[in-house]
Amino acid sequence: MVKVSKSYLIKQLYLVMFFFITLLILTILLAYYSMSGTLPFETRHYYISSNQKTLKVIDYETSETVEIIRGTKVEFVEELEDKTKILYNERKYLIDYSDLKENIEDVVTESFMYVRTPVTVRKEDGLSLVKKANKVNIIDYDSLLADGSINMYKIEHDEKVGWVYAKYLTDDLDYAKSTYATGEYEIHNRRGNNLGGGSAANLDFFPVDKSPIIDNDMPDEVRSLYLNGAVLHRIDEYIESFKDTSINAFVVDIKDDKMPAYKSEVMKNYSKTNYNRALNSYERYETAINKLNEAGFYTIGRITVFKDEYFVMDHPDHAIIDKRTDKPLVHNNSNWPTPYSREVWEFNVELAKEAVLNFGFNEIQFDYIRFPDRINRLENEGHIDLKNRYDEDKAEAVQNFLIYAKDELREVDAYISADVFGESSHAYVTAYGQYLPAISNVVDVISPMPYPDHFSMYEYGLSQPVWTIPYDLLKIWGNFTNQRQKETPTPAKVRTWIQAYDAIRNPRVKYDNKMIEDQIQALFDSNLNGGFMTWNAASSLSRYNSYIEAFEKEY
Repeated sequence: MVKVSKSYLIKQLYLVMFFFITLLILTILLAYYSMSGTLPFETRHYYISSNQKTLKVIDYETSETVEIIRGTKVEFVEELEDKTKILYNERKYLIDYSDLKENIEDVVTESFMYVRTPVTVRKEDGLSLVKKANKVNIIDYDSLLADGSINMYKIEHDEKVGWVYAKYLTDDLDYAKSTYATGEYEIHNRRGNNLGGGSAANLDFFPVDKSPIIDNDMPDEVRSLYLNGAVLHRIDEYIESFKDTSINAFVVDIKDDKMPAYKSEVMKNYSKTNYNRALNSYERYETAINKLNEAGFYTIGRITVFKDEYFVMDHPDHAIIDKRTDKPLVHNNSNWPTPYSREVWEFNVELAKEAVLNFGFNEIQFDYIRFPDRINRLENEGHIDLKNRYDEDKAEAVQNFLIYAKDELREVDAYISADVFGESSHAYVTAYGQYLPAISNVVDVISPMPYPDHFSMYEYGLSQPVWTIPYDLLKIWGNFTNQRQKETPTPAKVRTWIQAYDAIRNPRVKYDNKMIEDQIQALFDSNLNGGFMTWNAASSLSRYNSYIEAFEKEY
């Protein structure tokens, strides 16, 4: 029998105890790291956090400062005395440990921002406005973009909570107060509020992204005919007449004043009178637009916005009010929803989005984006209640609506265009709130309506009634338009409405093929070569066919 010494047994006992203690410690450590989501022998990763799009870090080897995009995944190397060493793209950098987050959702750290461009707040119960230079608290965000920027913030302001586009906010109060009105843009500051439409100095002139929309090609030159909702049962005839011509687009009514084009679900929800009095069933309207799309035409849906008698019938509380009667104002044989009403905005933009998504419109054209004209006397005498909820100028309300509408339509991959009076090409803010440089800066396409018979008889000092000499008139007018386009940082394409009806004033000139040709030639000679649209309220096919020669000409 082998004799074992006492010292040997004690040594073996210590070894067993050491083994079990080590095993216990490892078990505890493994349990801890398992609960924390990492293991001591695993590579630890974090995400870069910041209150900016990027974070400045120090290159470990060169001590140079570089920027890493917020949300970037990096590898933890080691903790130093006052910095943390990380690995990114095979280089080591020094960073504050507090700028590393375990969860990607925590990388956005800004707690407040300032409003640079007046923002529409999308709340659960509707829309509201936060004006320029106001401070807003940041509650949340929707998505982090590839460059570290944010798409939309959830904000709180004045005890109201909603979502705004981040591109209109800044962390720099001085920048938020600026108007991009430096250098040549100072001209806007010098134009006062002479007609009651507002001051150009209060409008926004920051550059706007107008990059092309993928899979939605807008022709460089649009040659378009207008179709009202009452002629869509004859869509095959229009297509047959123009499928092999230079006409490459149609403007089709979605909603005109007292002529809603189809039974829209949005109308059903927002304005049942518009829905009930629609000219076409949903199915017939869908068939007509589908045929235009299938024939290869670029389709533009037209919506009359702030002249809508049927909406006012349903919602008189959102109408411009005549205080003398305490009823909605009747002007130009209709009622006018106030452009200050966000409920009116929401209705028209939701209608536009429905039309894009359901029928495939390439572009939405907003008409009557203005206040009623020629009501200055009634305003000055205190007879009109415009319901100016947010203390905006008229021109501010028009521009703010278009900013909201453009953002919403970009979400559904559609372009936005705006119709304006020919007068807006002049160097002042009109009485009804249209100012071409401010509108052009926002939209993709601006569509002036310089109908010759709408001008003063001897406009611009011309010696003959101007509607009898449309080339001379529009050549001069076109020069004014070009000047306004130079006064804005991101001007829209100019696609002009032309008069395709006989003059309605004496001398009552017939607008034949030559008169159409003269208008188009004047536009091209003025370098307004974005194309034209024919305004004929009846959408007369025979009239359009009589203009084929003018449409086909190379200008």
